[in-house]
Amino acid sequence: MAHRAEVDKMLRTIQTECSYTSGSTGIKKISQPVMEAMAEVPRDEFVPDNMKPYAFDNRPLPIGNGQTISQPFIVALMTDLLLSEADDVVLEVGGGCGYQAVILAKLVKRVHTFEIVPALAEQTRGRLASMGVGNAEVHQGDGSQGFPEYAPFDGIIVTAAAASVPRPLLEQLKPGGRLVIPVGPPSSLQFLMLYEKDRNGVIDSREVLGVAFVPLTGARHD
Repeated sequence: MAHRAEVDKMLRTIQTECSYTSGSTGIKKISQPVMEAMAEVPRDEFVPDNMKPYAFDNRPLPIGNGQTISQPFIVALMTDLLLSEADDVVLEVGGGCGYQAVILAKLVKRVHTFEIVPALAEQTRGRLASMGVGNAEVHQGDGSQGFPEYAPFDGIIVTAAAASVPRPLLEQLKPGGRLVIPVGPPSSLQFLMLYEKDRNGVIDSREVLGVAFVPLTGARHD
């Protein structure tokens, strides 16, 4: 478990970044429940041994299989943008090492997370079990088409960049739901996007922040 000073430094950095980017994001301060989840979940347990000294730095880190764990500020921001409530059911696409899923599991009733890389999905399944996380379920496969069996969702979060927004994800949002997703081609300009579906099913969107994510592998945008 990390030394408390490392966690506190990470939390201060998150709030500093939030203040610095508030002109773009519209968010001056990450909500207290999200910050509490960020404080409680040990980020060092989600990275390879050689990355543990850097686990609480505000930067993405490699986790193997060409994938990364997002920087803490981006995890906190994306989680905050969902505006989740305790009885929500959330879909995550691009589960990676499971860090984002565990953060969400602290805040909502149920998390379904999809990871396309079999080795990562298996590792994450074991990690969540060892941590006693009982309300997050790991599914191996291409989550870009959503999860119709459990739709609609109160919120959907995508942790890899899609060239365009997969229409099934928008369709599987509940009225009042939110989709947070980075959009843009690999190695080029990407934007973190927020899509909101109103009570009549009308979808509004806005650019939140320029970002850089690994591509959404296997996505079919039909």
